[in-house]
Amino acid sequence: MTVATKSPRLASRLINGILSIKPLANFAKQRARQMMIDRSDSIGVPWLERVAELRSKDLEADLEQVKNAQITYPDYYLRPFHAYDAGNLGWEAATEVEVAAYAVHSRIWQDAGADGDPKLRRSYHEILKQQIQTAPLDILDVGCSIGMSTFALQTNFPTAKITGLDLSPNFLAIAHRKSVPDPNDITWLHAPAESTGLPDASFDLVSMFLICHELPQAATIDILREVRRLLRPNGYLAIMDMNPKSELYAKMPPYILTLLKSTEPYLDEYFALDIESAISHSGFATPTVTNNSPRHRTIVAQVTDR
Repeated sequence: MTVATKSPRLASRLINGILSIKPLANFAKQRARQMMIDRSDSIGVPWLERVAELRSKDLEADLEQVKNAQITYPDYYLRPFHAYDAGNLGWEAATEVEVAAYAVHSRIWQDAGADGDPKLRRSYHEILKQQIQTAPLDILDVGCSIGMSTFALQTNFPTAKITGLDLSPNFLAIAHRKSVPDPNDITWLHAPAESTGLPDASFDLVSMFLICHELPQAATIDILREVRRLLRPNGYLAIMDMNPKSELYAKMPPYILTLLKSTEPYLDEYFALDIESAISHSGFATPTVTNNSPRHRTIVAQVTDR
């Protein structure tokens, strides 16, 4: 399949040049990280205290419950992410996911503060409920991280059997911990989204919440094909992610864009991907695209006849 792409704009190319200089890239990553910590504290979500509390738990025991020792990680997943040299494969990233989400999403809407993240998730599920008329029986949450998106699916579709899949065992360990007292209520699966090992036609809904912008284009396309295999007739794919067409990104000051790109190595590939076309070519009907925040969109697509 040919992927429709466009070249990064001039400002983005200049920033790529800056970030190719390692000392400048390291400075940008650390500055971006400190900004998030400061913002989290300012909205009443104490970053250091919450992270310390989580790290005080016996997370290694949870890790043993979810880790698949046979996994081979794709090369793209071994790159630094979100200012962490170890990327998503470590406790530092895993224990800071939740506070980072609150910090990043606090300014989506004016004065949203700590409600920004819950509001973003609510906006996604409102669209799903409008467009998916029959309640799904089996749901797969691809790239579930520490389970924030998975628990939201569980709340909105309480009768569904839910599986949360992620490539980071550390993230899944915390998801497992957070699902106590009933960790068996959700199935946590440590596997690559491109090759899940799950049976054909085993889900009614596959959700991908803030995942695609962290993927190279080839991985996104492979995952779309795998999702198509996993969905039952009339099943749905739902994607919530950054909206490259948002004016906020077009008008973003170069300094802020530099900080953003320093933590998101595949952002140019995501912004250049014609994801609607990629979805259609993967065996789905023409998707609907709905803006659910000033900088996010929700894409919903139903499988075509097998």
